[in-house]
Amino acid sequence: MKSFKKSHGIETDEEDNIQKQENNSEASQNMIPLLLDSWKPYRRPRAIVKELLLKLRERLGSVCGIQWYCFATLGILTALLSFLLDLSVAKLLRAHQWLYVKLEGHILLQFLCWTLYPACLGAFASTFSHNICPFSTGSGMPEVRTMLVGIEVPHYLSVTNMFTKFLGLTCTLASGSTVFLGKVGPFVHLSTMVGAYLDKLSSLIQGKKKEEAGTEMLVVSAAVGVASCFGAPVSGVLFSVEVMSSHFALRHYCPCFFSAACGALTFHLLYVWSGDGETLQALFKTNFPTALPFYPLEILLFALLGLLCGALCCCYLFCHRWILKFTKTNRVFLKMLTTEKGLYSGLVVFFLASLTFPFSAGQYMASKYTSKQLLTSLLDSRQWSSQSHNASVQLELESLEWRSSGTPIFLSLAFFLLMKMWMLVLACTLPLPAGYFMPVFIYGAAIGRLLGEGVAYMSSGGRILGQQWTSVNPGGYALAGAAAFSGAVTHTLSPALLAAELTGQFSHALPVLLSTLVANALARSRDRPSFYDALSISKKLPHLPSLKKAFPQIPSTPLGQVLRKKSVQLQKAAGPAEVQSAVNSSSEAQIPVVDSHESQVFLGFVLRSELLLFLHRCQTQHMEGRLDEVCSIHPNLILVSPHNTVEE
Repeated sequence: MKSFKKSHGIETDEEDNIQKQENNSEASQNMIPLLLDSWKPYRRPRAIVKELLLKLRERLGSVCGIQWYCFATLGILTALLSFLLDLSVAKLLRAHQWLYVKLEGHILLQFLCWTLYPACLGAFASTFSHNICPFSTGSGMPEVRTMLVGIEVPHYLSVTNMFTKFLGLTCTLASGSTVFLGKVGPFVHLSTMVGAYLDKLSSLIQGKKKEEAGTEMLVVSAAVGVASCFGAPVSGVLFSVEVMSSHFALRHYCPCFFSAACGALTFHLLYVWSGDGETLQALFKTNFPTALPFYPLEILLFALLGLLCGALCCCYLFCHRWILKFTKTNRVFLKMLTTEKGLYSGLVVFFLASLTFPFSAGQYMASKYTSKQLLTSLLDSRQWSSQSHNASVQLELESLEWRSSGTPIFLSLAFFLLMKMWMLVLACTLPLPAGYFMPVFIYGAAIGRLLGEGVAYMSSGGRILGQQWTSVNPGGYALAGAAAFSGAVTHTLSPALLAAELTGQFSHALPVLLSTLVANALARSRDRPSFYDALSISKKLPHLPSLKKAFPQIPSTPLGQVLRKKSVQLQKAAGPAEVQSAVNSSSEAQIPVVDSHESQVFLGFVLRSELLLFLHRCQTQHMEGRLDEVCSIHPNLILVSPHNTVEE
C-alpha cells in the first residue's frame, strides 16, 4: 500500500510537472506573437510612407544609380559643413576684434586680450581633441592617403572623430592669423568621414551588406573636400589625383567632378544667400587689367620667381622635417606632447601671439589681418610703393595695414617672410586639428608680392631693356608666387589651376603655370619628400613611395629581369587567341603587359576581369580586336585590400 502511494505520488508529481511545462509552453507561444507583433502607433500611415519610399527608391534607381545621389549629397553636405565652419570662425574672430578695439587706450589689457584669447582656444582645441578622440589632431591627409591604398586605419572614420575634428578645427581657425593655420587637410578628412557613412547608407538602401567604405567614395570625398573649401571643383579633383591617390582609376573621374561641382555650387550659393556676395563669383575677387596683363619679357621674371619659391620651399621642407624629428627625440618636447598637450599648445600659441601683437613686431607683419584679408591684400593689383596722383587712392594705400608702421613696404614684406617661415614651422608641431596648405599659399603670395613690388619700383624709373613698363601688376606676381610655393611644398601642379579658380584670373594662367613648374622642378630634385610624404614618414604610416624615384631605370627595364621566368605576359597588340591562352595559363588577378615579347618594355597591368570581358565580347559579337584598343592598361600595380575583392 505504501509502495502504491509512493508510486502514485511520483506519478502525480510527474503529471504536475508535465502540466506546468505545457502551461509554460502555451504561455510562451501566446507571448511570442505579442512580441513579434507588438503594437505600433499609426500603422496605416507608416505603411503608406514605407510604400511611397519604396516606390521613390525604384523611381530614383531607374534614372541613375543610388550611388550618384550619394555623390550629390556628399557635395552638398560637405559644402554646408564648410559654410558653417567659416560662419562660426568669422563670428569668433569678429568678437575678438571687437573686444580688442573696446580696450583701446589700455595697452596691457589689449596685450592680454590679443594673446590669451587665441591661447585659450588653442589649449581647448588640443585638450578637447586629445580627451575625446586622440585621432582627430593634425591634418588627417596622411591617414586618408593610407586608407586609399587599401590599408585599414581604425577609428579615423568614426562619428566621434568627425565631431571632435570639426569643433577643434573651429577653435584653431578662430585663433586667427597669429597661429597661421588653415582648414584644407582637416576638411578633406571630414569629407572622407561623411563619404564613408553615405557609402554605408547607399549599400543599406540597395540591400547589400558592406562593412567598410569603398575606395571610390573615399577618392570622391577627397576631391570634394578641397572643392568645398574654395569653391574650386576642377582643381579640387586634380589635387585629389596628385596628392591623395597613388593610383587614380579613370572610372573615378566622373563621380569626382560631379560631386565636386555639386559641392562648389552649394558653397557659392550659400555665400550668396548669406549676403556675403551678390552673385556666383570667385572667392578672392581681383581686378587685374586684361588689356595688357603682363609684358612679354616678364616671363623671365616669373621663371625667376619660380626658382625663388623652389629654393625657399627646400628650406621650409628641411626645417619641417627637422622639427618633426626633433620633437620625437627631445625629451622635454616628447613628454609635453605626450602628457601635456593642452599646456604645450597654450604656451606655443601665447608665444606666437606675443610676437604678432600690433604694438610690437606685429606692426611690421600686418597682424591685424585675418588669413583671408592677408591674401586679398597681397593680390591687390595696385603698386603699394608708388605715389598716386589721385588723393583717394593715395589715402587707401596709406591706410593699408602693411604700411601702418611707417616703414617701407619692402621691409614689411621681407620681415613678414622671415618671421612667418619659422613661426609656421613651429605651428606645425601643435597637437590640434589644423591644415597647412593655405598658410603656404599665403606665404608664396607674399614672396611674389615682394618681387612684384621690386619690379614695379624699378620700372617706374624708366625703360627696361628698351621697353617702357608703365603698368606692372604686383598682384600677378603674388598670384604666381602663391601657386608656385604651395605647389612646390606639396609636389603638385594643381595649385596653378586653384589660383585661377580662386581669383577668376585666367589672364595670368601661362606665367602662373611656368612659375609652378620651375618651383616643382627644384623642389623635386634629389628625390626630396613632399610635405605630406614627410608627415607619413614621421607617423610611420604605410604609404607607396614612387618607384621612379627609387629606381629611375624602371621604364626601360625588361620585364624578364623583374618577374619570374615562367610568369605569363601579354603584349599590347595581343589578340583574342593570345588573351585566351594567358587567361587559361594564369590565375593572377592582374597580368603584366609589355610592348612586345622581344623588347619586353613594361607598360603596366591589365585586370583579369577586363580580359574575360574582352573575350566575351569577341565570342558574342564575333569581333577581332587588340588588347590595347579594348582594355585599360594600368601603369601601377593595383593594391587589393584584404577586405575587398577585384571587381569582376
